[in-house]
Amino acid sequence: MIEIKSKREIELMEEASRITALAHKAIEEAIRPGITTWELDKIAEDVIRKNGGRPAQKGFPSEQRGIPDFPATICASVNDEVIHGIPSKYVKLKEGDIISIDMVTEKNGFHGDAARTYIVGKTSKEAKRLVEITKQAFFEGIKYAKKGNRLGDICYAIGNFVKENGYSVVKEFQGHGIGRSMHEDPGIPNYGKPGRGVRLQPGMTLAIEPMVIMGKPDILMLDDGWTIVTEDESLAAHYENTILITEKEPKILTII
Repeated sequence: MIEIKSKREIELMEEASRITALAHKAIEEAIRPGITTWELDKIAEDVIRKNGGRPAQKGFPSEQRGIPDFPATICASVNDEVIHGIPSKYVKLKEGDIISIDMVTEKNGFHGDAARTYIVGKTSKEAKRLVEITKQAFFEGIKYAKKGNRLGDICYAIGNFVKENGYSVVKEFQGHGIGRSMHEDPGIPNYGKPGRGVRLQPGMTLAIEPMVIMGKPDILMLDDGWTIVTEDESLAAHYENTILITEKEPKILTII
């Protein structure tokens, strides 16, 4: 069931999303060669808690038996890591790396979710283009995030744009509704057919998140039970925002 948010609920989501955006800004300013992903995690957690929020991913339960809950505030996925990378004191960023940071803030019972792929220092033209196309895929998708359109219109726009630019989308993971829970209905894949799926209505809040691979779409899970990597070791990028469907244009809640 897809929840339609009230005016008050939207205000609470805007606050949680604002904090997520502030934490991303702090991370962007801190990223440099030599910093560890663990240090980035602490920066994000400090911003979230100082603003009265809770890092919602920390302690998020695994769906796999025997795998510990997610231990950190952010997912920090470097180079060929697609999503769900675990921050570490032993992973230092290097010049030319790309790193995808995904985080969710909960405050007053509502969530704000956003991901960005950052470039560390100077990187290759190929890596820079991947990051740019992944971000643009999000904006191509939300052109269709309007009252009366179908969810599949967004999904198709993202997948088609990525394909036209020579890249692959991850099919095993997807965007999602968001609100009182981090993950709500509907699921939002980064591919599909236009004119299919639920009809968009004002008050829907969605986390739309292209996950794009430079090479083949095949992925693997590491032994930690969380980190997803590309099978061919090609680079991957991730871009996500929490948005609100309105009577007119969609509103991006996690950009300030």
